[in-house]
Amino acid sequence: MPTPPKPYTVIKSEKKSHRTKAELSARKRGEESLKTSGTFKERAEVKQNPVAHNEFKRLKKILSEIDKNDAIYEAVINRYCMLQAECVEIEERRKTYQELLAEVRQAIKKLDEADKENYVMELAEIARSMALISGQIGACDKILGSKRKMLLDIEKENIMTIASALRSIPKNVEKEKNPLLAVLEG
Repeated sequence: MPTPPKPYTVIKSEKKSHRTKAELSARKRGEESLKTSGTFKERAEVKQNPVAHNEFKRLKKILSEIDKNDAIYEAVINRYCMLQAECVEIEERRKTYQELLAEVRQAIKKLDEADKENYVMELAEIARSMALISGQIGACDKILGSKRKMLLDIEKENIMTIASALRSIPKNVEKEKNPLLAVLEG
């Protein structure tokens, strides 16, 4: 796959190009036509969630630096921030389950083997608890995996969207045909 054309700002900053002024002007107009008039805004649910809010601020700073903080990306960026926050929440829940499982294992060590009947009953109850906790850890892993896949898909799509926007800008200015040559060619 060929590399996408450089944006106008990069070409301008390099101060060297084989492109004509008309080509550069067409590129600049093409890039500007892809932009909306505003920047993306933080939604209320993102503002209320501290993890999502911090991620939004981080992304806004990064995307502002490369002039990609356009309003057209607002929904995707807000959704991405909420997914990041959900992933952190699930990771914390998973950690809590793991700590609980460690406590259950400690409880097994403290069981009194002298009372065989109670020992077996308590051991069976602890085994059921461990199975439930292990199931919850597995459920967290499954949910976390699907959310991470969504995050990756958004990241890929967002990058591809920016790249495809740059690719949609015409590289060259269409040259006007000589009317005499057009008549002669038929």
